[in-house]
Amino acid sequence: MNSIKPKKIISVGDVVSRSMLERKLPLNVFIIDNKSMRKNIEPLPFKADKTLKLVNPAGTIMKEAWQIIDEAINSEGLVKVMVDGEEDLLTIVAVLLAPENSIVVYGQPDKGVVVINVTKEIKRKMYKIVSRMRYKSED
Repeated sequence: MNSIKPKKIISVGDVVSRSMLERKLPLNVFIIDNKSMRKNIEPLPFKADKTLKLVNPAGTIMKEAWQIIDEAINSEGLVKVMVDGEEDLLTIVAVLLAPENSIVVYGQPDKGVVVINVTKEIKRKMYKIVSRMRYKSED
């Protein structure tokens, strides 16, 4: 069996991030909001090499999210992105910004964990989703 070495491993969500960190699974970036299913939970006790903060209200992808997640992905060490708001839709941003052959992991409530192998085709699908979203000016 061939071993796969992803370029980056990114988790989105508190529960999946906690699970990966507790199991000492390799991780480059974890994106959290200290919530699970929109209810406050105990903050993750894990230290990151770098912490970035981001405001991203529920049901949105703020312009700043693209810059912060890009910085996180292109940083060395373990990077935490702490979201004030909601991180759910940021999975799309992570997939679009991650290098090909990376992995993005997120939790699907009451189902389990979803693992996305980042390929050109997956990026195309995510871009289609973003292109159908409504743009709202931030002024």
